[in-house]
Amino acid sequence: MASNHGRSHRLARCAPREVGINSERVLRFLDRVNADVGGLHSFMLLRHGRVAAEAWWAPYEAHRPHMLFSLSKSFTSTGIGLAVTEGRLGLEDRVLSFFPEEAPPTPSANLKAMTIRHLLTMNTGHAEDTLGRTVRTTEGDWVRTFLSLPVEHAPGSRFVYNSGATYMLSAILQKSTGETLLRYLTPRIFEPLGIRGMTWERCPKGINTGGWGLSITTEDIARFGQLYLQRGVWEGRQLISGDWVDAATSRQVSNGDDPNNDWTQGYGYQFWRSRHGAYRGDGAFGQYCIVLPAQDAVIAITSGVADMGAILNAVWNDLLPAMRSEDAGTAEADAKLRQTSGRQRVPPPAGAATSPIASRLGGTVYRIARNSAGIRTAAFAATPSRVTLTLVDDEHTPPLVCGLTDWVRGRTRYGGSAPTPVAAMAAWTSPQTLTIKACFYETPFIRTIVAVFDDDRLTLSWAENVGFGPTEGPTLVGTRL
Repeated sequence: MASNHGRSHRLARCAPREVGINSERVLRFLDRVNADVGGLHSFMLLRHGRVAAEAWWAPYEAHRPHMLFSLSKSFTSTGIGLAVTEGRLGLEDRVLSFFPEEAPPTPSANLKAMTIRHLLTMNTGHAEDTLGRTVRTTEGDWVRTFLSLPVEHAPGSRFVYNSGATYMLSAILQKSTGETLLRYLTPRIFEPLGIRGMTWERCPKGINTGGWGLSITTEDIARFGQLYLQRGVWEGRQLISGDWVDAATSRQVSNGDDPNNDWTQGYGYQFWRSRHGAYRGDGAFGQYCIVLPAQDAVIAITSGVADMGAILNAVWNDLLPAMRSEDAGTAEADAKLRQTSGRQRVPPPAGAATSPIASRLGGTVYRIARNSAGIRTAAFAATPSRVTLTLVDDEHTPPLVCGLTDWVRGRTRYGGSAPTPVAAMAAWTSPQTLTIKACFYETPFIRTIVAVFDDDRLTLSWAENVGFGPTEGPTLVGTRL
């Protein structure tokens, strides 16, 4: 059984060669993801229960939580497994039995047949993901809305990825235990693993969203993967039933037949089967907890990428061979990997730290033409080391302070949210053009803002690195006051 440290300590660290990992191969992985994939925020590789390699791309940091998106689903599944073991639930329990008051007056035969097992395996019978229709309800009652949707096919007849189904698992657990999913998991999983400071989004009714919304650190992701690798055992305690771990991570249903596609290797209880005998939880834009039983290894990754498959391909092409090699490498290679890992960073804007017009920005305010973002004015101020952008809108967005030689941390709004941690850096990419990169470093999202100054006119545009919809915002045009 792999070893690990107690709840008050970090996971044990070791040199890669001590656990049979070739550092040259890991360096090749870093080179590949930086050159061909881009967008990684963190990476951790465990073998035999010890951390052999790790990196964070500044301004992302080891102690900061990161949004998991659908990687949250594997934690929700864990909660259901615990409730089953405790006798609170059964996999064949009908979904409607938990919500008689929210059920439609005349539920369909397919809805009546839907069970917890169907929710777990994404086999609810819906023709498409129910998430959009569920969360857009004006009533704020997501359970009632989910149950009102048509179930076009017999449950168990087909795999359709369905985040709404995972939300319903969270709702069922809360209904059965009287506790939110987060509160239920805290003494059973999070506290024994030493996971602290976790947060989980809630619906308007106070139910944790289940299918998304959990935020934890990269090392926390790795701990969770190690727990599953050890079949639910942590420090000699059986936190999760070994039988549940086996079932949850096995191929419960088919989801395709392409042998080269990691999304068609089968699906368990909110875990994906993967190539090379691995399994994983994953989330939008490249959040990964990959468990490789044959190698006794776990890989945790956070990122902000559109092509999630490119990350897995790099894992299979570089990290898997790193653990197969008969040559575990040298102390020199291990030292090089350690140095290289410590130098990773999000590429900052490329340009100069100053411009002939920088000194004229202080006190300059631009009136912005009517726009969908609701921004009324924009103001800039510059010092030799920083640039500050202040946008006046209906949300009272805090100013964005940007370093010219390094990242400056602060808080500002993102997507209508409450003020969110951000690190920003700017550069003059031409004498009239200021480019700002704002990393919302507890999320996958990075915003690039381009300001072009032309006498008394300002043109302001921005784009996101990734998104569920359009990644470019409206171009704003302003006139100097």
